[in-house]
Amino acid sequence: MSDALLPVLLAVPVVVLACQAGGRAVRLLGQPPVIGEILAGILLGPSLLGWLAPTVQQYLLPPSVLPVTSTLGTLGLLAFLFLIGLELDLRSLRSTRSAVAAVSLTGLLLPMALGAALAAALYPHFAPDGVGRLPFTLFVAVALSITAFPVLARILADRGLETTPLGTFALACAATDDALAWCLLTAAIALASTGTALSALATFALTAAFAIGLTLIRPLLRTLLERAGRTSDELVLALLFAGLCLSAYTTDQIGVHPAFGAFLFGAAAPRGLPAVERSAARIRAVVLPLLLPLFFVDAGLHTDFSALPAGQWGWGAAILAVAVVGKWGGAAGAARLTGSDWRWSAAVGTLMNCRGLTELVVLGIGLQTGVITEPLFTLLVIMTVITTAATGPILRRVAGDDPRMTPPAPHDDPERAPARMAIR
Repeated sequence: MSDALLPVLLAVPVVVLACQAGGRAVRLLGQPPVIGEILAGILLGPSLLGWLAPTVQQYLLPPSVLPVTSTLGTLGLLAFLFLIGLELDLRSLRSTRSAVAAVSLTGLLLPMALGAALAAALYPHFAPDGVGRLPFTLFVAVALSITAFPVLARILADRGLETTPLGTFALACAATDDALAWCLLTAAIALASTGTALSALATFALTAAFAIGLTLIRPLLRTLLERAGRTSDELVLALLFAGLCLSAYTTDQIGVHPAFGAFLFGAAAPRGLPAVERSAARIRAVVLPLLLPLFFVDAGLHTDFSALPAGQWGWGAAILAVAVVGKWGGAAGAARLTGSDWRWSAAVGTLMNCRGLTELVVLGIGLQTGVITEPLFTLLVIMTVITTAATGPILRRVAGDDPRMTPPAPHDDPERAPARMAIR
C-alpha cells in the first residue's frame, strides 16, 4: 500500500469521528451540531492539540496529508453549497412583502455600513500584502452581514417553529438576505482577484451571465432529470454531481471561487422531482457526516488562538460588537418600524444574527483567495461561534409563551415533516 495513503486512512476517521462527537455533545446543551463540529475542527488544530501535544497532532494530521484532506473538504463544501442553493426557494423572493423586504435590506445594509467603518480601522493591521482597501472593506462588510439560512432553519426545525408566523417570516428574511449577500460577496472576491474595478466588473458580468444561462436551461435540465429519473436514481445522482462540479469549474475559470458555481447550479436545479429529492438526500447523507468535517479541520488548522497577540483581542471584541449591533439592531429595528411589537422584533433580530456554517464558508473563501489574513480569520471565527451559540438561548428567553413564536399544538398531523429539513 502506498505510504502516501496511510496517513489519509488515519486522518479521515479521526476528523470525522471528532466532528460527530462534537456535534452530539453540543446537542445535549441545546445547540445546533454545527457548533460542536466547528469547535472539533478548531481543537484539532494549533489552538489546542497543536499546543498541548504538537507531536500527536503531527502524527494524526501530518503536512503531507493536508492537501488531500483539504481537497476532499473542498469537494464537500461544493456539495454543501449545491444543497443550500437547492433548498433556497427563489420563488419566495418574488412574493416577499414589505416587512420582509425592509427587515432583509436593513439587516444587510446596516451591518455592512458598520462593517465598512470597522474595516477602515482593521485594514492597516489585518489586510494581506497586495490586497486593496476596497476589496478588503467590501469583504469584511459582507462577512459581518451574513445570516446562516441553513443553521437558522435547523434551529427553527429543532424547536418546531419552522411553520409558525415567526419561523416563516424569519426564513423569508434570511433567504432574501443571503441571496443579496452572495451577490455582494461575488463582487468582493472578483475585485480582490482581478485587482481593478473594470476587470472585477467584467468578472461579475460573466458570473451573472452564467447564472442567467443556468436559469434559461432550467426547463431543459428538468426534462433531462425527469427522463433520467425514469431510468434510475443513480443516473440522476450522477447528473447532479457532474453538474455541480462543472458549474464550480466554470466559475473558477471566470475568476470567482468554485463554491459560487455549485451554489448557482443548486439554485437552478428543478424542484419537486422525487428523483432529485432522493438524490439530494443521498448527497446530504454522505457530504455532511463524511466530507464536510474535513473542511472544518482545514479551517481549524488556520484558527490559532495562541498566535493572537494580547492587543488583537480588543479587535475581536470590536468585531463581535459591530456584528451584533449591526445585524440584530438592523433587523429588529426594521421589524419595529414596520409595525411589529418589541418582542416580535427582538426575536426576528435574534434569528437574523445567527451565522453558523454559512459564515465559516464565507470566511474560508476569503482566506483561500487571500482577502484576509489568518489572525483576522481567527477573530471572525470566534464571532461566528458566539453569535450562533447565543441564538437558541436568547430566542427562548425572548419568545416566552407567545403563540406566534411557540410550536403548533400536538394534535397537528404527525406525518407532516418540516417543509425543508435543515442542512446544518
